[in-house]
Amino acid sequence: MKQLSVKACSDLLQSKQVSATELAQDYLQHIHNENAAINAYVHLDADKTLHEAQLADERLQSGMSSLLTGVPIAYKDNFCQDGWVTSCGSKMLENFVAPYTAHVVQNLRNKGMVTLGKVNMDEFAMGSTSESSYFGITRNPWNHKHVPGGSSGGVAAAVAARLAPAALGSDTGGSIRQPAAHCGVTGIKPTYGIISRFGMVTYASSLDQAGPIAQTAEDCALLLNTMAGFDERDSTSLERPVEDYLRDLNQPLTGLRVGLPKEYLEGGLSADVTATVQNTIALLKSLGAVMVDISLPQTEFVIPAYYVIASAEASANLSRFDGVRYGHRTDSFSSLDDFYSKNRAEGFGEEVKRRIMIGTYVLSHGYYDAYYVKAQQLRRLVSNDFQAAFEQCDVILAPAAPTAAPAIGSHSADPVQMYLSDIFTTSLNLAGLPGISVPAGFSQDGLPIGMQLFGNYFAEAKLLNVAHQLQLNSDWHTRTPA
Repeated sequence: MKQLSVKACSDLLQSKQVSATELAQDYLQHIHNENAAINAYVHLDADKTLHEAQLADERLQSGMSSLLTGVPIAYKDNFCQDGWVTSCGSKMLENFVAPYTAHVVQNLRNKGMVTLGKVNMDEFAMGSTSESSYFGITRNPWNHKHVPGGSSGGVAAAVAARLAPAALGSDTGGSIRQPAAHCGVTGIKPTYGIISRFGMVTYASSLDQAGPIAQTAEDCALLLNTMAGFDERDSTSLERPVEDYLRDLNQPLTGLRVGLPKEYLEGGLSADVTATVQNTIALLKSLGAVMVDISLPQTEFVIPAYYVIASAEASANLSRFDGVRYGHRTDSFSSLDDFYSKNRAEGFGEEVKRRIMIGTYVLSHGYYDAYYVKAQQLRRLVSNDFQAAFEQCDVILAPAAPTAAPAIGSHSADPVQMYLSDIFTTSLNLAGLPGISVPAGFSQDGLPIGMQLFGNYFAEAKLLNVAHQLQLNSDWHTRTPA
């Protein structure tokens, strides 16, 4: 049963061909057999999982179930869940057991979804390769010498290896879409604010957004129907009418205007990615879509603006981790200052420290206006670029990354190279727009390549429609690692 999508799991459970307990046991056995090779899961509790599955079976028998009741799911290790360790891939929170549950996790639990476990991530979601986790590197299921992307690398790897039908990730600068592309699965970052951030450990408050990674666009739509919704505990949560994200899946693409941003497609792409772009354009044209050349002129400033803003917000948000109330606490210290200093020096990894230092610098007196304010001004210009583009097109097509997944260690000596690999993803987070990554091909080395689709605010249903039509007419999303 390990090859099943969310929709297929739901169909089997609703028709009572399999029980939630049997399904959970099958996935737990598969995780036991295969997780060690890729290190996707970092926290498991079979007793909790099987208890949730038993409750789901009771709901299925009573006739009070939903389409997601009994379907297993994994969670990125930055989503709090009562009674589960939530460590954010960090020594700082190695033994932190959450006393409450994130809003989005509770929404899925209310529908009867069964928690398989917590999956690995770059420490505090800071990274693009899943190499910075305190719990070790996550490996790409397609080639264990390559990274799965990040920071939701464990999420994408678990789904690609069929260790879960779906998993919940977070996207601050592409952390759902880029690993989904590198692992050959589907991942969507919704419009900022339609999914509550309550209970999701914060990296950069104005950029973070939760979203699902699954095998198909249809699976993502099913999950998004339950995940989205207003939460009064999150001041950035948007109060909007409930949407059905499945509603437009089968709409034809005839006349759809697809924007092709020249800044994303001219130079800097590997030959494999360039070929995949052209193949995707050809497929969209065959389905009746019309290509429109557009420009996003602020693209060259996206990376510096993003890393100034993200690091500044990280510096402020991570100041709470001092070892006083929770988190890592040093064994010896000589003063209160020494206590704080050692707790943070020992608890945080190198990449987290680097971003905290950058953020502290750009927020310091004399540099705030020169860096942080300028970055926020650039952020507005990036958003304006997109609004101008959407006057010419309905969706935008772009690569998810300049290359297929890099080899493990290839960016370790030069963090800037890792930052630059986010060139095609961070702009959406700066603007707060939705985007979806879909499997679209493979490199000559057999590594997956994904394409992104960008939409205007609240255009998730349209993006899911285009992605679904692409998947009805291709088989990239059905392929699995050996």
